[in-house]
Amino acid sequence: MRAIGDPERLRPAAPQARRPRPRRQPVPWLTLAVIAAGGVIGALARLGIETAFPHRAGGFDWATLAINVTGCALIGALMVILTEARQVHRLAGPFLGTGVLGGFTTFSSYIVDAQQSLTHGAPLTALACLALTLAGGLAAGYTAVTLTRRIARPHHKERS
Repeated sequence: MRAIGDPERLRPAAPQARRPRPRRQPVPWLTLAVIAAGGVIGALARLGIETAFPHRAGGFDWATLAINVTGCALIGALMVILTEARQVHRLAGPFLGTGVLGGFTTFSSYIVDAQQSLTHGAPLTALACLALTLAGGLAAGYTAVTLTRRIARPHHKERS
């Protein structure tokens, strides 16, 4: 530390070596494009199901429950196929998992459905919506992973 009367104190400090800036990663445009395309497909499928099976305000939304539980099962099966069973294209996961199934499942809608049930004086419907979606999604995902592993195992052994 320099004292107040020290002449060294008045001399400018030596410049510090500049650290090189980290290189920016290129934007994965192709990956973003396949995710967006898959998201459109999944969202349109969800809209079709919800339109075909409407529900009254405050009533239980069976279509959203079926979409979310089915989506969890499909995501579970897809993850096993992508990571354990098959050699797949590098864009299959982003397209099918993040895109199609991410656009298909609608966990934000189930929260809105529960809130609307509460608003319409149906707290048991809201609770049932929350509990059945959570329990059903977990059970469907676990079951799909387990079954897909059993089905895919013979294929995996053949390649070894």
